[in-house]
Amino acid sequence: MTAITPAGLADEATPGQDLPGQPKRRRQRTSGWMAEIPQRGPRRTKALIGLTVRSVVLWGFSLIFLMPFVWMVISSLKRNIDVFTFPIQWIPDPVVWSNYYHVWVDGNPPMARFFANSLTVSGIGLFGDLLTSSMAGYAFARLHFAGRDKVFLLYLATAVIPGQLLLVPRFMFFQQMGLYDTLWALILPGVFTVFGTFLMRQAFLAAPPELGEAARIDGAGEWRVFWNIYLPQVRPTLAALAIISFVGSWNDYEGPLVMLSTAENYTVPLGLTRFVDAEGGLSAGFAMAASVSSVLPLFILFMMFQRNFVAALAHTGIK
Repeated sequence: MTAITPAGLADEATPGQDLPGQPKRRRQRTSGWMAEIPQRGPRRTKALIGLTVRSVVLWGFSLIFLMPFVWMVISSLKRNIDVFTFPIQWIPDPVVWSNYYHVWVDGNPPMARFFANSLTVSGIGLFGDLLTSSMAGYAFARLHFAGRDKVFLLYLATAVIPGQLLLVPRFMFFQQMGLYDTLWALILPGVFTVFGTFLMRQAFLAAPPELGEAARIDGAGEWRVFWNIYLPQVRPTLAALAIISFVGSWNDYEGPLVMLSTAENYTVPLGLTRFVDAEGGLSAGFAMAASVSSVLPLFILFMMFQRNFVAALAHTGIK
């Protein structure tokens, strides 16, 4: 389709483009799943039916996966004798809010102590992991030195060693260093991670190298190129690594089980086993209240950074 402009020139009109001298057409914006649905005709009806069926199936699976969490929340408000009743009592009667009070205040030690220990371990480990992984990833991606790729492959090969195989040597090392039964025995192993270095290296490789070259021509040093030029480009990957590192450290059970012996130093996963009833058996109501409390920080963290998490993993995987 061609149109004669006022200057007498024939221009090729692209689809969806408004021609000079003609009124602007109202455009329909479609994005996401709506872009795949035809505007009219039998194909639109068929596409809408297929979309409805897929949505119902996905919502059904979502509800199935959410059922254990919902049951855990409801059970945290029940008496011990009502937790495992069948059929399941979905509305607690009576509602026992005292389970949370006992967990957070009357526990020996209380849940607040376990939370403080886990936040200390996860927080310091998270900061150290982001710092070392970003610096190492930048070095392996953008710095040129002899044997760089061979050193990276050798470092990456250590990821195939099972973590359980390192527990005994790590235990003996920290015991000789006087760090056994301290939080530092859990913090230090999480400061350097192979996965974090690999993830950040891939992110730095995806960043345009021309940015660093232009900064060096302007007289910027290597540290400024790293901190002011490249690091802002990989913020989504940093957010994804922060979530992965924090969740891994928060949920770690084997490490505290081997490295800690004093209840006051327990982290949240190990502290969940401390909530017992008057007879010494595990109190289901207390355990469920403690479990709900332990999940909330992870849920809030993921909801805050889920966009960066998904975007970073997709971007890194494509590159």
